[in-house]
Amino acid sequence: MDCWMQSLKVDDELQKFVLRMNPPRVTVDNTSSRKTTLIKVDSANKRGSLLEVVQVLNDMNLHIRRAYISSDGEWFMDVFHVTDQHGNKLSEDDVAERIQQSLGPRTRSFRSKRSVGVQSAVEHTTIELTGRDRPGLLSEIFAVLTDHKCNVVASEVWTHNSRMASVVYITDEATGFPIDDPVRLAHIERLLLSVLMEDRDKKSANTAVSVGGTHTERRLHQMMYADRDYDVMNPDYADSSSYEARKPLVTVENCSEKGYTAVNLRCADRPKLFFDAVCTLTDMQYVVYHATVIAEGPEAYQEYFIRHVDGCPISSEAERQRLIHCLEAAIKRRTSEGIRLELCSEDRVGLLSDVTRIFRENGLSVTRAEVTTRGSQAVNVFYVIDSSGYPVKSETIEAVRNEIGKTILHVKQDDYSKSPPQESGGFSLGTLFKSRSEKFLYHLGLVKSYS
Repeated sequence: MDCWMQSLKVDDELQKFVLRMNPPRVTVDNTSSRKTTLIKVDSANKRGSLLEVVQVLNDMNLHIRRAYISSDGEWFMDVFHVTDQHGNKLSEDDVAERIQQSLGPRTRSFRSKRSVGVQSAVEHTTIELTGRDRPGLLSEIFAVLTDHKCNVVASEVWTHNSRMASVVYITDEATGFPIDDPVRLAHIERLLLSVLMEDRDKKSANTAVSVGGTHTERRLHQMMYADRDYDVMNPDYADSSSYEARKPLVTVENCSEKGYTAVNLRCADRPKLFFDAVCTLTDMQYVVYHATVIAEGPEAYQEYFIRHVDGCPISSEAERQRLIHCLEAAIKRRTSEGIRLELCSEDRVGLLSDVTRIFRENGLSVTRAEVTTRGSQAVNVFYVIDSSGYPVKSETIEAVRNEIGKTILHVKQDDYSKSPPQESGGFSLGTLFKSRSEKFLYHLGLVKSYS
């Protein structure tokens, strides 16, 4: 065991030495393309490099319109065509520096300036929750925290396939500092677990409390994957025509002559789609050797050439089906169902408890939530549906707005349509990528021709 641990330390030090001798090179080109900013990344190859780069772009709220990835060997080269949230070229001048930080030896200390995605270890206490979703669950969770003098400074909640996952950042109401009393935290954790277990599905409820930093969206993917939200737990919902219409198109095939497994993905485009797919492949212990992303219209097309970490392609039908289901779940987790409500008001302890209680009392369930605090202001986004399964009535929304305050709670339309991808006769995703991505990578000299 000692020899094995010593070998790991040697490998880690060697990797750090290689990175110091060959630091990442990041260039930002704002002139070559009329519509997008080009970001090119060259670095010594190490496991997880692609996820680190995509995570930085994700935290900066950049939309990846195209991407070309190649990392087959000791070096990788990534090319991203990106825009900001509004579809414009970038105006910031620190993009290259932030990507270089993420890939350098100090990766673990990198913190995003913009997103709830990364929370400082010294500022908050982190609570992670997973369990079966049900109407009013979020209201009960926030009520417990309020009753025990916890101030929620940030949170993100995802629901999918009857499952719920949430990461909540809290401070002590009186001091504003993290809560580190183990007895108090254990008591809060027991109460939250009892809330999650008020259901027949008691075995799958889980809570975790820590005083440490985490990347929220990355962690939510890991939590829902561990909770097996990709399993079909609600057959009536999974068999419905609306579910089938919205389901992403994912194919997985082996390229035996090249030793890869080719993964093709096609669905309605939305922000952070690439990040979600890469997270899932990483969590499932796959390595991306080549990839192409095209997302310049209402649909997104992604192709990956992968192998398992042991260097082998997918070898069984069961594994192939599992990968398809997991990628479908990763895409659906962030697909926001329901009406988007935005709340902006002066922050106060108990605000979330009051707001989610009003939702519950008016028959609304929260399918997704993003909670942030900017200075003294609470800036929160909720997606709500009718708890009974019927379309939300406009009178219900107006009643909620009247009770909370019309000046602070607004109804917003999502910018990204949830309409399903349209089937087209004779469409070949492989042909599309062969003509665009493989030709590009071939001329760069990064890969051999796949033809």
